[in-house]
Amino acid sequence: MTEPHVGRARSADLIPFATALDDDGFLTDRLARQDNHQGVLFFGWWGTRPAGTVYLWLEEAEEPPIQAHLPGVALLTHLQVHAELRRRGVGTALVGAVEQHLAEQGRERVALAVRTDNPAAARLYDKLGYRDWGHGTVTCYARVTLRNGGVLEVPELCHVLVKDLEVVTPAPRAEPRIGASRRC
Repeated sequence: MTEPHVGRARSADLIPFATALDDDGFLTDRLARQDNHQGVLFFGWWGTRPAGTVYLWLEEAEEPPIQAHLPGVALLTHLQVHAELRRRGVGTALVGAVEQHLAEQGRERVALAVRTDNPAAARLYDKLGYRDWGHGTVTCYARVTLRNGGVLEVPELCHVLVKDLEVVTPAPRAEPRIGASRRC
């Protein structure tokens, strides 16, 4: 049985993902942001087929309420799974990769915004342990890249969800004892 696998985006994979998800402008922008250390773009595969993407926003949140209540918290954004591959664990694998990356970086929390009219995504995030942040809804702006290259900002009413992460502490490396003899 095929399982999804996820990795950090590489420029060599941009064209297959942009074609499969019809999202060239967004993915190009996020890959450039990754190159500038502003975030991390993850690509998810189903076998050899491009299956989905998610972007980890490491900059300060653009929305003032999120800035005020969650300063410095990384944001999981723009989770997208190819329509034919939904409900096969791709979204869960993408979210898991983001969480693992953050935990390995010592980050203790992640947040996301989900549109109020997207109950399927809200159910996924609930199942994965995300909880309402307790400060009401927020107007977020989705950037839609038009075929002519222009960008349209579309307001979306969103619930903000948060999850506390278990920080991964690397195991200490065994240091050789000074003066210890080695037996062959």
